[in-house]
Amino acid sequence: MWTHIGLVALLIAVYVIAMRLVSTAIRAVGLRQGINELRMSVVAKILNLGLTAVFILLLCVVLGVGYGQLAVFFSSVFAVVGVALFAQWSILSNITASLIIFFSFPYRVGDWIKVVDKDEEILGQIHEISTFHVIITRLSGDRVTYPNSLILQKAVICYHDEAEARRYSALLTADDNAEQKGKD
Repeated sequence: MWTHIGLVALLIAVYVIAMRLVSTAIRAVGLRQGINELRMSVVAKILNLGLTAVFILLLCVVLGVGYGQLAVFFSSVFAVVGVALFAQWSILSNITASLIIFFSFPYRVGDWIKVVDKDEEILGQIHEISTFHVIITRLSGDRVTYPNSLILQKAVICYHDEAEARRYSALLTADDNAEQKGKD
């Protein structure tokens, strides 16, 4: 019995330390990359939720819950969650993409970018990067909400400043006008 109590206490201590380390690491990465506080908080919550799930699993093992009972419980939970996420697959992919963007996206809020898309190229300034989407403010002032999972799949061109983005936009407009006159 004392062994179980000692293991549970050790597990709780490791869990608390791991939660603090994850939060500290996310904050350090966020500050180094110039990411806003809200986004750092959301990423920390997502990763802490995963740590909590692992903690509960390990706690059940330490307390002697049988593997068969755990298997039945987790397979039931995963079946329900799987059906729910299959219906909303894009939500899961956008959350995963949000974590990837947090740690390795080369652009940040305030950068001027162009998302190269076959239907429509989106040129503007990154206004916000959230859990599900990137909000881009176009030169015209319109805001475009672009899903995280798609921005990772598309080519993105970064401009040094607004003036360079406007020059590119003017070149596109001139090319489009010349092409239109050629068709007439």
